[in-house]
Amino acid sequence: MKLSFAESSARERLAHVLDAGSFDEWLPPSARVTSPHLAQLGVPSAFDDGVAVGCGRLEGQPVFIAAQEGRFMGGGVGEVHGAKLVGMSRRALRDRPAAVLLLADTGGVRLHEANAGLIGVSEVMRALLDARAAGVQTVVLIGGAYGCFGGMGIVARCADCVVMSDVARLSISGPEVIEESAGVEEFDARDRALVWRTTGGKHRYLSGDCDLLVEDDALAFRRAAIAALSMHRPFTLDALAAEHAGLERRYASSAPGDDALDLWRKSGIERAAEVPDLEVDAVRALRAPAAAALAL
Repeated sequence: MKLSFAESSARERLAHVLDAGSFDEWLPPSARVTSPHLAQLGVPSAFDDGVAVGCGRLEGQPVFIAAQEGRFMGGGVGEVHGAKLVGMSRRALRDRPAAVLLLADTGGVRLHEANAGLIGVSEVMRALLDARAAGVQTVVLIGGAYGCFGGMGIVARCADCVVMSDVARLSISGPEVIEESAGVEEFDARDRALVWRTTGGKHRYLSGDCDLLVEDDALAFRRAAIAALSMHRPFTLDALAAEHAGLERRYASSAPGDDALDLWRKSGIERAAEVPDLEVDAVRALRAPAAAALAL
C-alpha cells in the first residue's frame, strides 16, 4: 500500500525516509524555540517554528536531515526556521555525515518576518554551498503539498541532487506572483494544468532541473534518497561554467510565450501533449533525448 508523501506531515516524512527509529531531533518542540517576531504581530507561533531538524540514519549511513512543515505558515522561512537549517549545515562541516538532506515544503520567505526571512534564506544558501564545497553530499527532496518556491527554490538548485515527485512543484516565483507581475494574459494562475506544466516535477525532470523523478509514494522517496547519496555533482568553476552555458542555450532556444509543451517539442518529444498524463516510468524514458537536445 502506497503512502502519499504529499499528504504526510513533516515528521511523518522523516519517519518514511530514515531508517526506523533512527531520528534524533535537535531543538524539538519541547525546547520551545519560537520566532521572536510573530508574537509582536499577534500571529500564532509554532514550538518548532515550522521545521524539524536533526540526525538519523539512511540505509545505515549517518545523515543530517530537516523537514519543513508546510501546514505552518506555508513552510515559510523566518529567523528561527532559517537558523535551524543553517545550524544543520554548519554542524555538517564539523561532523561530516554521509549527507545533508532537506525535505522541502515551502513557499519561500515568511513575509511576516520580512528582512529576517530574506537574510535567513541567503544564509541557508551559503551554508548549504559550504557543506557541498567541503565534500558533504547535499540532497533536496521535494514532494510536499506546498512545493518549493521563492528563495528556497534557489536553495534546492544549489544541492548536489534534487528529487521530486510527479505532483511536486519547484520554482522561484509562484503562479500568483507571476500573474500579478506579468498579467493574466501572460500567466493565468487559475489554470492548474498550466501551473503544473510550468513548475511540476515532470517538466523539471525533462528540463534537467531535477535529477530523480518518483511517484508520490513515501517508499519511492526513501529509495531515491538512498540512491542520491552517491550522486555527486562536480562543484568546480568549470562545472558551474558548463551548467551556465547549458542554461544560456536553453534560453536561446526558447521564444517569448513558449509553453512547456513548446519546450518539450523543441527537445525532441514528438507527443508532447501526452506528457502531463504519462506515468512516471514513461516520463523517465523521455529524459535522455530531451536532456541531449537541451544540451544540459
